[in-house]
Amino acid sequence: MSTPTSDSAPDLAAAILPLVGGPANVTSVAHCMTRLRLTLTDPSRADEPALRALPGVLGVVTAGHTWQVVLGPGVVGRVTTAFRQLTETEGSPTARAAPARAATAQTAEPTAAGRLAARGAVLREERRRRNATPVKAALRRLAAVFVPLIPALIGCGILAGLNGLLVNAGLLPGLTPALAAVASGFMALIPVFVGVNTAKEFGGTPVLGGAVAAIVVLPGVAKVTAFGVHLSPGQGGVLGALAAALLATGAERWCRGRVPDALDVLLTPALTVLVAGLGTLYGIMYAAGAVSTAIGTAANWLLATTGAFAGLVLGGLFLPLVMLGLHQALIPIHTTLIDQQGYTVLLPVLAMAGAGQVGAAVAVYVRLRHDTSLGASLRTTIRSALPAGLLGVGEPLIYGVSLPLGRPFLTACAGGAAGGAFIGFFAMLGDRVGAMAIGPSGWALFPLLAGNRGLGVTAAIYAGGLLTGYGVGFATTYAFGGVRKAATAPLADTSPAPAPTRPTSGN
Repeated sequence: MSTPTSDSAPDLAAAILPLVGGPANVTSVAHCMTRLRLTLTDPSRADEPALRALPGVLGVVTAGHTWQVVLGPGVVGRVTTAFRQLTETEGSPTARAAPARAATAQTAEPTAAGRLAARGAVLREERRRRNATPVKAALRRLAAVFVPLIPALIGCGILAGLNGLLVNAGLLPGLTPALAAVASGFMALIPVFVGVNTAKEFGGTPVLGGAVAAIVVLPGVAKVTAFGVHLSPGQGGVLGALAAALLATGAERWCRGRVPDALDVLLTPALTVLVAGLGTLYGIMYAAGAVSTAIGTAANWLLATTGAFAGLVLGGLFLPLVMLGLHQALIPIHTTLIDQQGYTVLLPVLAMAGAGQVGAAVAVYVRLRHDTSLGASLRTTIRSALPAGLLGVGEPLIYGVSLPLGRPFLTACAGGAAGGAFIGFFAMLGDRVGAMAIGPSGWALFPLLAGNRGLGVTAAIYAGGLLTGYGVGFATTYAFGGVRKAATAPLADTSPAPAPTRPTSGN
């Protein structure tokens, strides 16, 4: 599985389009750091196995009408641009040629890697059915508020780290104030962006959500007294902005159904901002400020007091949380910590789950090195997915290797637990390791590291955690993974439940 170049990105986009039901089945196109994110009108028209088999596709994550195609950093932007152009020019020669390429991928002879991919698809479908609950749907919508902010968090985080290095080294004193301003502008106004995205996601007018959320960061709130104390600019942070925008959306919907059409353009925005604004000042900011402070205090206390044990639990359970879709609840917590402290101490610990996954995949690769009948295709899958895994994109290894094999998923969790305990142990000694942005993990997190003991110490502790996760994940999988037996077992013996038959496009 090769990484698409800039020239092959249009071809990959053209191959993906018919496998998600064609242009008429795609209602929205977006991307994050590694994934092409599509909203499909009818998910049953998409062909997940064929999509997963395309060269250049590292994984597929489905959640109802939302489909995410994992392509990797850099590539995803080029493919998304080409994909948008194709959806706007239905019937182009490139789009018409795509079904033939997809059919070629579909008719390839089944291999060991293909059988494991089929098991992964069954497990994914089972997980999708279990995740179809109101709570998990709400978590997915919550994640949709924060995920679009990740590129700005990453960019500003890297610039803040670079500026810190220059300041500490006494270099370019004329440039560092400008770099500080560029890096801090987004973080100073992040509640506004949260408000815009919240209103957009929950059916309100985005600019009204942003207008109400802007109250949170307004310097003038220092003159307002609520519950006997003066408010502080930024009090409540992103949680306050989220709640304020939700209140604004509710107020706007209430007004839309009651204000006469002739006065709607005047009264609805004014009443929305007034009601939600006063609610934000005299309730939300105070309550959200208390919650945000409690989150920061609890996170620091957890690692400082029970660091090794907390790291063990968090690192070991993160992969199962991902499988259950519950990891999305952590996104606003990470963002709150970054807004409040400048970095999140939880992300480096949770990133150790990816290190355990990488170690487990390497152990599977080594275990099958002498098995020509089974090992060749599976080793090819691992070689293709491993670079992405090292950079923190774990879905290809999870769904293509460890989860279908069974035991390697558990031993990968053991590696994550060991790496998390390593970082947690140093937190108990007073060495906090944090990340200035969410999204990247693995090696990609190094430029975004921050802590209380300097970048050198912070990077060394994080690297030690990665090596621990790699080592324990490898050792436990090599010794207890049961790789050969699981890889040769028939699909029915390992899948939790048979997947329902779904119609596929192009057949």
